Amino acid sequence: MLSSDVGYDAVRIARQWLGTPYLHQASVKGVGTDCLGLIRGVWRGLYGDEPELPAFYSSDWGEYDASEPLLTGSHRHFLVDESVETLGQILLFRMRQGASVKHLGLVSAVGDAPAFIHAYDRHGVVESPLSGPWRRRIAARFRFPKP
Repeated sequence: MLSSDVGYDAVRIARQWLGTPYLHQASVKGVGTDCLGLIRGVWRGLYGDEPELPAFYSSDWGEYDASEPLLTGSHRHFLVDESVETLGQILLFRMRQGASVKHLGLVSAVGDAPAFIHAYDRHGVVESPLSGPWRRRIAARFRFPKP
């Protein structure tokens, strides 16, 4: 059952994915997922069906693509959130300066020890500290709309 706090529910759902192995372009809890697949799984947990399926995308974090498909898609389905970290906030990252946005995660803890849940190669779905190096890569912040 969902609460009135979408951010809290998003984190609760994302934590159920912890330990899921990394699998590029997948989105199956406990079987395999990538960072986008994790957020897609949280969406399904919150709302049911996904609003659209993603087109093919490469796993190259250093890719340069002026069309910014991950950022563009985020603007279609999420709400821009320019605040400092809030529970359940979706973070989009540029892994290299000038590169396309190619990674995303979900803020899972705020305050003195901020953290986020994300999936990446050789680690699967993990909860990581939102440290300085990660913060410097943040390109955009979004939140899930209220159901």
